[in-house]
Amino acid sequence: MIKAILKYLGAGLVVLIIIGILAYLFIDESVPDGTQGQEAEALADEMLSALNKQGYDSIAVIEFTYPGGHSYVWDRVSNQVTVEWDNNEVFLDLNQSPEDYSTLQYEAYEYFLNDSFWLVAPFKVRDEGVMRSTVKVNEGRGLLVTYTSGGVTPGDSYLWIIDEKGFPKAWKLWTSNVPIGGLKIGWGGWTEKEGVWFSLFHPSWVVDLEIKNLKVSY
Repeated sequence: MIKAILKYLGAGLVVLIIIGILAYLFIDESVPDGTQGQEAEALADEMLSALNKQGYDSIAVIEFTYPGGHSYVWDRVSNQVTVEWDNNEVFLDLNQSPEDYSTLQYEAYEYFLNDSFWLVAPFKVRDEGVMRSTVKVNEGRGLLVTYTSGGVTPGDSYLWIIDEKGFPKAWKLWTSNVPIGGLKIGWGGWTEKEGVWFSLFHPSWVVDLEIKNLKVSY
């Protein structure tokens, strides 16, 4: 995530570093203790139902553009994706082991994992190797998810803050590539595509991320 944000910010890198140091010193939080069990599973189910996980599972192709100019055509049926940025156009067969990718393919693979996660993360709370637990929060309800395997940074944790309708309002994150524990980022700009809800705007005091050109097809 940080790599994509830094490329997006460009000249604002020095400001980001200063803010990051101050945040690390004064805002950094530890991963909260959560409670696993029926309540956590029910809250996960409520969120998945509100966003229409069943409809999401039926989507064949997702196209979108992530900040920094990363564009994707993701064929979820064949498990393949075309990634474009700068002057690069890279085809990835996601059925293939990342160890077999070329250097450019692996760069595209890292972009894809990061950027697609910002679009579809709510639908991944029941992926294999994910631990779910409830956490008390000041606003809404808290669902803590920890990815014990998969991706390029296993062990990352995300605390979803969920509203009364089952929609995520924000998350706090604890990831290996972000030095600030508990950084809070909004999940807004909810848009319905073919009956499925996607968040396209992620505001924070560090940077606002906006996903554009979203298209889905069955």
